[in-house]
Amino acid sequence: MTRKPKEGRPAASTGQAEKIRNKVYEPELARLQVELVKLQEWIKHEGSKVVVIFEGRDAAGKGGVIKRITQRLNPRICRVVALGTPTEREKTQWYFQRYVPHLPAAGEMVLFDRSWYNRAGVERVMGFCTDEEYREFLRSCPEFERMLIRSGITLIKYWFSVSDDEQEHRFESRIDEPIKRWKLSSMDLESRARWQQYSRAKDEMFKYTDIKQAPWYVVNADIKKHARLNCIHHLLSMIPYQDLTPEPVSLPPRKDRKGYLRPPITDQTFVPEVYP
Repeated sequence: MTRKPKEGRPAASTGQAEKIRNKVYEPELARLQVELVKLQEWIKHEGSKVVVIFEGRDAAGKGGVIKRITQRLNPRICRVVALGTPTEREKTQWYFQRYVPHLPAAGEMVLFDRSWYNRAGVERVMGFCTDEEYREFLRSCPEFERMLIRSGITLIKYWFSVSDDEQEHRFESRIDEPIKRWKLSSMDLESRARWQQYSRAKDEMFKYTDIKQAPWYVVNADIKKHARLNCIHHLLSMIPYQDLTPEPVSLPPRKDRKGYLRPPITDQTFVPEVYP
């Protein structure tokens, strides 16, 4: 099957690249995850505040990248924010208000699995906001992000671009595999029917919010493993950091437990050893 051109990419680049082999992918991912740990410790040491936004088509692989980024990190330093449907109270707030409490303090990095850009995407396409609310978002968002940057936050924005054919393939795999079926919502199915509307909304969003202080970085996401490595590599390049790995230490000997008799082990309730 011939693949359609990707969003924002010339027709000459539509051929599917050869997928990276596991024997190359896994060691490289492990190497990048070690660098992410170094980045984490540098952010903590310097008291930096980092926000990374992940947006894109449904089934574009955002969650897979976020999972690989956080896999080896301390959740107290690097946390993921994935907000659900706003409550009735939140719907009456200033639009950005529900996101502000989740912004990082010093020494923290926050990954937004979708963000305030919901208003320019799903809310716009599905009619969950008014035309005036949408226009106000396009006016306010660049200023809001400039305020964050002036406050000392490093803001990095990724858009995961996936072709029509590849998205359809991933949706079909979610239908076929029970462990993935829960990931396919009615909203996902509706997004398939409104592909062109989402494309138009994305182009309009970029027009207003691809600003110099916080540009959009587009990730070619048709091959998941490539997208993961490319995104992590780029993220590491965006924040200058130093290696603060501590020197190896020697474990001190255990002290004698003189005068203490532990209770019998039979007093404890153990998990059955189904897998001895």
